[in-house]
Amino acid sequence: MIRIGIAGGAGYTAGELIRLLVNHPHAELKYIQSESQKGKPIGAVHTDMIWSPLVFGDIDFTDIDILFICMGHGNSAKFLAENPVPANVKIVDLSNDFRLKADAGEFVYGAPELNRERIRGCRCVANPGCFATSINLALIPLAAAGILPEEITVTGITGSTGAGQKPTSDTHFSNRSANLSNYKVFTHQHLGEIGETVIAAGGSPATDIAFVPVRGCHARGIISDVVLRLDEDAERVTEIFKSFYADHPFVCVSDTPVYMKQVVNTNYCFLSIQKSGRKLLVTSVIDNLLKGASGQAVQNMNLMFGLDETEGLRLKAGCF
Repeated sequence: MIRIGIAGGAGYTAGELIRLLVNHPHAELKYIQSESQKGKPIGAVHTDMIWSPLVFGDIDFTDIDILFICMGHGNSAKFLAENPVPANVKIVDLSNDFRLKADAGEFVYGAPELNRERIRGCRCVANPGCFATSINLALIPLAAAGILPEEITVTGITGSTGAGQKPTSDTHFSNRSANLSNYKVFTHQHLGEIGETVIAAGGSPATDIAFVPVRGCHARGIISDVVLRLDEDAERVTEIFKSFYADHPFVCVSDTPVYMKQVVNTNYCFLSIQKSGRKLLVTSVIDNLLKGASGQAVQNMNLMFGLDETEGLRLKAGCF
């Protein structure tokens, strides 16, 4: 069994991570840390777990095999500086602290569809962002084929859980319900890791992505519509995508248009391709809390420990 500790265990991503790990056949969840909830039973915060005997407390780093860090952006690096983790303990960080090359150190960018072999052999993984995952999976087959144009337009709509638990004037229910709004237009923090991933896959450093993120009025799920111009016909592009993802179990290239409910509560990314003239639309849908966060983190753990990467992640969407 893989002995597991979670730092920053009170938020949405930690809650989903716990849900996956308590059902994982090779996982033993031993410690869940939260400064704000220390001493409380897990079920007092994650109220779907009132049956659990676990209590928020400190982590004994000598008694775990892997540490998941689910803290807010900027806090993971601080936590590791204050809490030296033994060299034999693997780490998966779910913040953006180590995703970019300039900050990575020994962390490998945890995109299995691009870095599977590196993840298998590494100690530390920087789990990708949710929008980055959705958009990267729509771009890297074209980058790898050498046909990704430099100008790309993306509109992405995300659920409210992507903003975390603490409400703000822009994210609380009365504002978000029955409403759509743009935010961080052309400046979203995931653009840096998307750009680096495109280059790593074979794309141009001059790639220019015009990204418009949208706050959706639903709880979870991302739909990203990626628009670009290509001379290849739709059949050829579809063939490129299906070939690229043929041995990646959590990416499915659909022959019909995709929608979010197909993937919510799963670790899948579904992609569809449509073309009119030179205009190409790649639609990518994921669950922002699973393939966009905790599910991909467990997928990375599986790879790091030599397991089948689908262990504990064979989930069906609730489409109704």
